[in-house]
Amino acid sequence: MTDSGPAATDPLAADDEQADPRLARSRNRLLDAATHLLSTGGVEAVTVEAVTRVSKVARATLYRHFGSTTQLLAATFERLLPQVDTPTGTGPVRERLLALLASQADLIEQAPVQMTTLAWLAMGSIGEDHPDPAAVTSLRARVIEQYRHPFDQILTSPEARAMLGELDTTFAIIELLGPIVFARLTGLRSIDHDDCTRLVDNFLTAHRTPTPADTAIDIATP
Repeated sequence: MTDSGPAATDPLAADDEQADPRLARSRNRLLDAATHLLSTGGVEAVTVEAVTRVSKVARATLYRHFGSTTQLLAATFERLLPQVDTPTGTGPVRERLLALLASQADLIEQAPVQMTTLAWLAMGSIGEDHPDPAAVTSLRARVIEQYRHPFDQILTSPEARAMLGELDTTFAIIELLGPIVFARLTGLRSIDHDDCTRLVDNFLTAHRTPTPADTAIDIATP
C-alpha cells in the first residue's frame, strides 16, 4: 500500500461526521471495503484504488477521512481487533493467569488478522512511500493497552505481589505470551490449554518468592 493523500486529515473530521451523517456513512463504507480487502487479500490488497472501487466512495472523500493510506490501514486494523476479556474475580493467581492466557491463545490461534496486525506494527509500515508514524504509534498503543492491561491487573494485584514479589510486568507478559505468538507465527504447532497450563506453572515456579517454610527446609537440608 504505497499511495499517500494530498492533504492532511481534517482536524474537524469527527465533528463534521456528527454534523453530517453522510460523512459517517462514507467513512463506514470505506472501512467496510478496507476490512473486506484486508481479510481476504492481506495488507497488499488494501490500496486506495481498491478501497475506492469497492466502497464506491471518491478518492477525495477518502482523503477527507484519512490523511494517508497508513491512517486508513491503522483504522481498519483497529476495527478488526477483537476485545480481550479480563477474567473477573479475586480467585487464585494461578487460575486467573490460566484463564487469561488460554483466552488470549485462543484469540491468536483463531484470528489471523491479529498476527497480521502484529507483523505490520513490528515492521513500522515498512514499504510505505509516505509512512505515517503517528498512525502506527496510535495503533501500537491501542494493541499494547488491549493485550497487556488484563495481565497488569493480575500481576500487580496484592495476591500476585505476595506470591511473586516485584516483577518486571512487561517482561513477564513476554515470558507468558511470547511462546504462543512464536508458535503461531512459525506454524510449529497449535497451543492448547494444556500448553497454557505448562507455561503458567513454569512461570510461577521461576518467579515464586520463597516462603519462610521454604527457607527453613533449605537450611535443614544437608
